[in-house]
Amino acid sequence: MDLFEKEQHIYDNALSHVSDVQKGGPYGFKEFEALTKEYGRLLKHLRRTTKLFDKTVGDVADLSDKAYYDELTGIYNRRFLEKNLKQNIKKLSRSSNMLSIMFLDVDFFKQYNDTYGHAAGDACLVSVAETLLKSAMRENDIVARYGGDEFVIALPCTDGHGAHVAAVRVLEKMIDRNIPHEKSEVANCVTVSIGVTTIKVQHSHKIEDYIKCADDGLYMSKQNGRNRYTCVKFNDAAGEVQ
Repeated sequence: MDLFEKEQHIYDNALSHVSDVQKGGPYGFKEFEALTKEYGRLLKHLRRTTKLFDKTVGDVADLSDKAYYDELTGIYNRRFLEKNLKQNIKKLSRSSNMLSIMFLDVDFFKQYNDTYGHAAGDACLVSVAETLLKSAMRENDIVARYGGDEFVIALPCTDGHGAHVAAVRVLEKMIDRNIPHEKSEVANCVTVSIGVTTIKVQHSHKIEDYIKCADDGLYMSKQNGRNRYTCVKFNDAAGEVQ
């Protein structure tokens, strides 16, 4: 007999006893006391079950939230980025709106790790993530760790000029952060290189094409001296968003 059947059984017995009393039968204190104790035990069981259920639901929700965040830096991860970009493609394509993508990584990060150690390297990535978050000015701007020392900033409804302003702001804030990097060949502190692309969104666009285009810009920035940004024009690609 499950909890609900037990509850119904107790309720039916109680009604039957009340009916007997109303018809002139003797009031049975012991019967009433037994029903009360049985119902009290049932309530305790229900409370324990409810608490367990609430905890289980909370744990599942917590795991679901954690699935979208980078464990080291606490910012969004690649999984969330791709989900968000897919949503933005559907949304922005309806109004032929603009989307700008910045793909960036830390200059000479391997040398940083070799010099200061991997624990310091992790701390550096956390600091970079914090700087990028402060550089993203709007609530719907997305900052995500893509992998390793690579990060992506997605800027919905942002044209080329807005992307230029955002990229300059990132470069300046990284210098202001002033994380020492004695092995850097471009500055005495940690810097980043950035690739930027701005897209007039269409529903047929692919997420990976956005990232690749911005990554091409990042490669050009590194080839041309690092600690800079390079804009690359996006070429429309056929096919559906995966």
